[in-house]
Amino acid sequence: MPINIFMGAKLSVTFVLILWGLFANAQVKLLTLNELEARVAKGGDTIFVINFWATWCVPCVEELPYFEKLHAENRLKPVKVLLMSLDFKSKLNSDVIPFVKKHQLQSEVFVVDESDQQKLIDRIDKNWSGALPATLIINAAERRRSFYERTFNYQQLKKVVEQ
Repeated sequence: MPINIFMGAKLSVTFVLILWGLFANAQVKLLTLNELEARVAKGGDTIFVINFWATWCVPCVEELPYFEKLHAENRLKPVKVLLMSLDFKSKLNSDVIPFVKKHQLQSEVFVVDESDQQKLIDRIDKNWSGALPATLIINAAERRRSFYERTFNYQQLKKVVEQ
């Protein structure tokens, strides 16, 4: 029985595209603040750079490449960049995942899974007005937290992480 080589190639391409679609969607997950806190607690000597942003926030989008560069330059160091989107959960598939794919974000991306935005803001930092972008840097080993309600350029971001 002869085997059609082209049919096998079509099946392989289809299989690869299906897998790519599954993994691309898995790149963005919902995350509660309790889950985030548990992850930080297990962080050991890790420095967590947690950026709060949204797809509709122009200054947020402008500074994302700096967080991506920080992520790339610290792959082998105990520095973790987490991008926490404050887009609505209902926008995960329609807005956030396409945004992540389009901009080819390599850092871990989450959509905050909290229903009470004021409680979220208060838990992150009591002085946070809720404005975006905002960044929380946590040195897990020293149990030190620094909160910034502002935009960064790369040099500024690198400097606050090194401190």
